[in-house]
Amino acid sequence: MYCGVVMFDISRISEYREDNRLEAKKAAGGLPDSLWDTYSAFANTNGGMILLGVEELKDKSLKVVGVPNAEAQLKAFWDTVNNRTKVSVNILRGDNVSVEAVDGKSVIVINVPRAVRQDKPAYIKGNVYSGSYRRNGEGDYHCSASEVKNMVRDSGDITQDRLILDKTPMSVFCDETIAKYRTRFLNLKPKHVWANIPTEEFLLKIGAIKRSEEDNAFHPTVAGLLMFGYDYEILNEFPNYFLDYREKFGTEGERWSDRIVSSTGDWSGNVYDFYFRIQDKITSDLKIPFKLENGRDRIDDTPIHEAVREALTNALVHSDYYERRGLVVEKRKDGIVISNPGALRIAPTEALNGGVSDPRNGTMMLMLALVGIGERAGSGLANIRSVWKRQNWNVPKLQEQFNPDRTVLTLPLTENVGENDESVGENDENVGESEQNVGENDENVGVNGENVGVKLSKTEQQALELIMKNGELTQEAIGDRLNRDKRTIERVMRKLRENGLIERIGSDRQGVWRIIRHAD
Repeated sequence: MYCGVVMFDISRISEYREDNRLEAKKAAGGLPDSLWDTYSAFANTNGGMILLGVEELKDKSLKVVGVPNAEAQLKAFWDTVNNRTKVSVNILRGDNVSVEAVDGKSVIVINVPRAVRQDKPAYIKGNVYSGSYRRNGEGDYHCSASEVKNMVRDSGDITQDRLILDKTPMSVFCDETIAKYRTRFLNLKPKHVWANIPTEEFLLKIGAIKRSEEDNAFHPTVAGLLMFGYDYEILNEFPNYFLDYREKFGTEGERWSDRIVSSTGDWSGNVYDFYFRIQDKITSDLKIPFKLENGRDRIDDTPIHEAVREALTNALVHSDYYERRGLVVEKRKDGIVISNPGALRIAPTEALNGGVSDPRNGTMMLMLALVGIGERAGSGLANIRSVWKRQNWNVPKLQEQFNPDRTVLTLPLTENVGENDESVGENDENVGESEQNVGENDENVGVNGENVGVKLSKTEQQALELIMKNGELTQEAIGDRLNRDKRTIERVMRKLRENGLIERIGSDRQGVWRIIRHAD
């Protein structure tokens, strides 16, 4: 399955509506110009499906009208998408595009995957600023200059923080922060070959400074400035730089009970010191029973504590410090929300499943790993989900937002009162959009919010709504869309069938599921 692509049964087209992953175009007079806006938008957001030969009616329903001379239009499409003066990059394979017959009419179906960051922004008409689009709800919008610059920066092979700031003096560094870093390094690696080398050489080895070709002198790298610089010096390079930790356990409207920000002037304000100022605060008061080692020694540092610190580290090394609004960590009585500037550099499903590491600030990640922080590259979110599942807490949510670009990780600290699913992650690729907006798992929920008299878990409700929206779906397709493993989906579908909500059509291997009972 291609990331972000809508899966549906075209024979049930009247049941669908345009949304953030589905666009219908009549295409009666040939390929419409707006087709390429949508191609750019889907590629730069989370992928989607374009239907040519389908008309949107006044009531928002879709109707197949067919495209004249489909083969000629198909050839014109491939000619255009491969023309670099019209489309910056072709991210499609042959099986992404097909012609489907519906009631004797031809529909061209184009599955546009989410582009990898090296191909972003995907733009049209030869202009990266006026020709870059993203998807929001049912429509495509022009990317702002800031969004385009963000994608261009992310497209490079060298991570942002490796760059040398050859106009910035070494005096921007906080000596106290460097001393604390070196002490921790020495305690962890007392026999390391870098343990007792001069400070300047040490900073060079870890990537905090480089020698400039312009004046043959050492200057900070971006990573060095962010990790060890003073806040007011960092702001010279990153005007939007801001780190904010907030604690709130009272009622709505009450002021923060504790807050740490990078701009107070009474501490360095850099990334390294921020991590250690809040790491104990963010993990304190977690309702986790302690364990005993050897039956005597209390262990307070549990996998939950490690997972929360891992989430904080991920946010720090994936932040786009040029972007607006800064990094915000909020701790409330019911959960922790970590929000960092910058969109995901990989697809949300890859980020949630782990195994792929593509940090925006790779040098900073290496610096932290050298002192025992965030050593498990690429496994962070997968590990967090696994830990939350074992704790039987509500599943963590990863959300991606655009304009301004942000990534939001929500870590609920509340017990999962519904069924404990085999998989504990969710793929909220577009927050609040289309099928991702579902009810809570402790309510009696039904199709489209109506009560069907059956108590469903959150995943069961999601599966039911997915089938209703998309028509007949295979079990594998449902698992892919909901990011659930095979055993979980088998259990979910069994319960839905036992309650008379769905039925299976076809064989065990190739059959599909469909709705047989709507709201009572």
